[in-house]
Amino acid sequence: MKYCFALATLCLLCFSACKPPHMDTYEKNIEIPGHSWTYDYKPTFEVDIQPADTAFLYRVSVNVRHEDAYPFNNMWINLTTKLEGSKDSVSSRVNLPLADAMGKWSGSGVDDIFEHRVQILDNAVFDKPGKYKFTFEQKMRQNPLPHVMNVGLRIEKVSAR
Repeated sequence: MKYCFALATLCLLCFSACKPPHMDTYEKNIEIPGHSWTYDYKPTFEVDIQPADTAFLYRVSVNVRHEDAYPFNNMWINLTTKLEGSKDSVSSRVNLPLADAMGKWSGSGVDDIFEHRVQILDNAVFDKPGKYKFTFEQKMRQNPLPHVMNVGLRIEKVSAR
């Protein structure tokens, strides 16, 4: 009986010390089929924001991985954000600079593959908990957009607000 009480007390202490998970960093990359991004292919990322996560500011970045043969020095995307259960969504057109004025890639590269992390929002706020959907659409004049290997989303906690 004494051991059962001690075991029950220990379990209660362990479970009461558990905190809900907090999002420090979310990062996911999605492969572009055939390395050729068409208008109708819209990678979507789901991010679960817990109630405790709403008290922080976040940095939002887009990851792009492409081959050296990518024909442009930037990439235009449409970013649509929607909170699950909400009727409203927010869309914005975003320019992702990938090279300097001389055409030198700004990201890191190995052989003929280059990776970029382009910050698009600083001090972003997620006021409401829930599942947020982020959808990317390529908005370049060329369709399909060749030599794009992956696109991704990175959200990292910056500070408390």
